[in-house]
Amino acid sequence: MQTLENLLNHKTIRNYKPDPIDEKTLNTILEAGFRASTTGNMQVYSVIVTKDEAKRKELCKLHFNQKMVEQAPILLTFCADFNRFNKWCRQRKAEPGYDNFLSFFTAAIDALLVAQNAAVAAEDFGLGICYLGTTTYQADKLIDFFNLPKGVVPVTTLVVGYPAENPAQVDRLPAKGVVHYEKYADYTPQDIDEIYAEKESLPETKKLLEENQLETLAQIFTQNRYKKADNLHFSKVLLKVLEQQGFMNND
Repeated sequence: MQTLENLLNHKTIRNYKPDPIDEKTLNTILEAGFRASTTGNMQVYSVIVTKDEAKRKELCKLHFNQKMVEQAPILLTFCADFNRFNKWCRQRKAEPGYDNFLSFFTAAIDALLVAQNAAVAAEDFGLGICYLGTTTYQADKLIDFFNLPKGVVPVTTLVVGYPAENPAQVDRLPAKGVVHYEKYADYTPQDIDEIYAEKESLPETKKLLEENQLETLAQIFTQNRYKKADNLHFSKVLLKVLEQQGFMNND
């Protein structure tokens, strides 16, 4: 039940001790990742382990200078990877047809399932983790940094280390906001008010609104955190990456 308890008490950690993680622990975390569900048992993913301090400092810059990237002793970059599978197919007299968006999506799902398994395993060892959404924003630069061949695209990064903080657990929407039975039940205005009521009434929300001089929490997301202009820019970057890495064959 330890794993279930960890899942229910999960916290995102952003400050880490420099203490190293021993090889046996790391290998067990990775093996737990590899036991994740995978499409057709193809395992179309790869994991890049970064321990070197100098490289972590370089990666910190690519991840928008989030200091935990250089604080934590290990970074795990999870990649959608059809390169290995394609090579195996050709070496076994089979012509692969995985140069399309569906194949990228398949491999990205595989990689994210592995990442989540690894995250849960890491927390079982008393380690802290944090996902880095900047991986997809900076996919083109990370491809250059890691020298990724065609058929490989980074999809997420996991910061792993011993926590140097014990933050409060962040809020989540109530189950009624995300669970549907049998069919999707669209949300009425009253449903939306009820689902977001607790989040909007938090002291942290009030503080954010005062600091940003905005009226609603939704405005903080749309005007500050995830702006349309930024979304469009990084969408173009990612689409270009997918084309360059061989995942946009529409013929």
